[in-house]
Amino acid sequence: MRMTRTKAAVAAIGLALSLAACGDAGSDSDGRDVQAEENAADKFEDGTRMKELAEAGTINVGVKYDQPGLGFMDAAADMPSGFDVEIAKLLVADLGIDPNDTSKVKYVETVSDNREPFLENGKVDLVLASYSITDDRRKVVGQTGPYMVTGQQLLVPADSNVEGPEDLQGKEVCSVTGSTSIDNINAAGMKGVGFDSYSECVEKVLDGTVEAMSTDGSILMGYAAANEGQLKVVGDEFSEERIGVGYSKDSPEMCEWINEVLTESFEDGSWAEAFEVTLGKSGSETPEPPVLDECA
Repeated sequence: MRMTRTKAAVAAIGLALSLAACGDAGSDSDGRDVQAEENAADKFEDGTRMKELAEAGTINVGVKYDQPGLGFMDAAADMPSGFDVEIAKLLVADLGIDPNDTSKVKYVETVSDNREPFLENGKVDLVLASYSITDDRRKVVGQTGPYMVTGQQLLVPADSNVEGPEDLQGKEVCSVTGSTSIDNINAAGMKGVGFDSYSECVEKVLDGTVEAMSTDGSILMGYAAANEGQLKVVGDEFSEERIGVGYSKDSPEMCEWINEVLTESFEDGSWAEAFEVTLGKSGSETPEPPVLDECA
């Protein structure tokens, strides 16, 4: 099917951009580096979705906008940031598309409840939005990875005496509608309450409407860091969340490609670097890369 190494793909994009800046004859009227995109497309077999995207030179990627450290859109920024976004950039770069060029890459805000619909109706080509891999989701869309394994914990006010789920039995704990977190909250003896976004849930903890919020610990650490002195993460992990990449079931060939790019990033250090510049800023140690699922 392909391929060059991920860092080589990123370097090639950098070279292509420098040539374009010098008036490279390979650029067309809208600034696209046609030669670079054609070379990237040559790596893929005809008829594959990867080749189509590489030849088009554009892609839509679904990410979160409200999860500091994972997928977050700052009001002053023109594109989101976070670990999910950095992993998305590795995939986009492997297609020969500049992942930092928002005229070529549209990072679409994707909340928990619309990840499957966005993939099914073609609104996005990939989803990297704290997307836990589950059997039920794999009946509807393609999922591969994981590129991160985390676990569910609790986010509580800094002055709270809560130490874990055992202190919140029967009490309301919020998360996001459409996420696996609500089921895990209920299974742990708490009462799950769903909101449209994680940021709304955080506000409910801050104003005392609910006693705690629960989802992947990596998400919670980002909010605790963003609200230093007001919120803290407590308790051991009481679930395992395997965060992966979503794609359309109409393009099953994307699974092997995604896994190859992830494997390359594990081996060449770009995955660890992505973690360090995002979630690593919260003080979390860089973990070992996870074991990838095999493609069916």
